[in-house]
Amino acid sequence: MSSGRGRGRKRRGAPAQSHPDERWMASYMDMVTVLMCMFIVLFAMSSVDNEKFVQLRDSLATGFGQVDVGKIDTAKGVVVAPVDVGKEGTMTQDYMSLALAEVDKLSALREDMHTRLTSAGLDGNVQFDIDQRGLSVKLMGSQTFFFPDSPTLSETAVKVLTTVAPVLESAHLELSVEGHAANAITNYPSVWELSSERAVGVLRFLVEQCRIPAGSIGAVGYGSARQVNDDSTEALRELNRRVDIVVLSSQSEGVRELIPEALKEKAAHP
Repeated sequence: MSSGRGRGRKRRGAPAQSHPDERWMASYMDMVTVLMCMFIVLFAMSSVDNEKFVQLRDSLATGFGQVDVGKIDTAKGVVVAPVDVGKEGTMTQDYMSLALAEVDKLSALREDMHTRLTSAGLDGNVQFDIDQRGLSVKLMGSQTFFFPDSPTLSETAVKVLTTVAPVLESAHLELSVEGHAANAITNYPSVWELSSERAVGVLRFLVEQCRIPAGSIGAVGYGSARQVNDDSTEALRELNRRVDIVVLSSQSEGVRELIPEALKEKAAHP
């Protein structure tokens, strides 16, 4: 009896089996994973392309108004060196070089057309002008190139267009044919229709008879809105009656804006 009770008491008083809480292991493993990822990222950053990193650094410095030593190349985001601050940058210099080259190109077209017209004795009523848009070939005087108050081309107009067309075609540039009229008309509905139809007449002749590509030419009529003189005399009105064939520059706007300055430089240093 006593021995049985003793065994029973021993069983009741024996310590229970231990089961420790191991949930801390999950947090520990998460921390180790984060540390591993961080070291991988640091290792990847340590092998960055140094040249690209410098460009990024200098570009950010430029954006925040800082000045750092670097090559003058705004196209790549590299800032101006301190010794070059305030000087004309490479981009502006490149634009001017392109503008000077464009002036040479347009001038060569002008000289070619002028030589051909002079040889044919047709240069009297044709004027040339180079500006930001390109080269304008101005057919001045309606009595020379058109019948009175009519869009029909005269024989002289046909000869002039035939003479300059090969040069216009060889330029491979966009062309804009622009009609202008004076305020004094008698047998036409308005100056708008007259100027537009004269421009279209010139366009059709260049396309249909001189093989100018139809996709590279357009026509517009300005009526009397863009006069070069007032209408006080018949002689001045005659100068307002004109059709301009504009050889449009293919350069970017930044380059075209420098064409007037390039013309001045060419005139100062012929």
